[in-house]
Amino acid sequence: MGDVYARLIMKVPEPRVGLLSIGEEAEKGSELVQEAHRLLSASGLRFAGNVEGRDIFGGSCDVVVTDGFTGNVVLKTAEGVAELLFSSISSAARASLTGKLGGALLKPRLRPLRDRVDYRKAGGALLLGVAGEVVIAHGRSDAEAMANAVRAAAVAARQKVSARIAGALAARSSESAPAGAAGEPLVKDRS
Repeated sequence: MGDVYARLIMKVPEPRVGLLSIGEEAEKGSELVQEAHRLLSASGLRFAGNVEGRDIFGGSCDVVVTDGFTGNVVLKTAEGVAELLFSSISSAARASLTGKLGGALLKPRLRPLRDRVDYRKAGGALLLGVAGEVVIAHGRSDAEAMANAVRAAAVAARQKVSARIAGALAARSSESAPAGAAGEPLVKDRS
């Protein structure tokens, strides 16, 4: 789904897909991560292999695959680091006259970066894999964040994101599925 979203919505012609793990080697990570690695390796996607947390924002991949819990922790950690950095820069700039002058010169250049990492500007994230457009907003969303979440949902609805993803996945599945494979789960229950 992330590959299709990157192609259709983000206009990345050949998305590189990475799997979040504790090391680059295929045998690193939990049993679920190792099985996901095996499946992604055989999927025909442009699989970049395992990526570590430090690789997420470095451009080594366009799509990061992980479970929802880990993804949420990563996202909130990144938000916290961004807030800390901007707060620290602001405090340092206000500490002296030269800092204030430097801060005044940098502020117009830093504002777009701050806005890019501000959860309120995005509003929320699309929940892929459900029928319809669903945007998950931050639990601490204010009026600005909620307005942007509604905008994000409206854009997704206009672009028919979930239907386009479902169509692309169905086409890909029918092209690559061996006889009798339709409907089989990607990861078998081992209980």
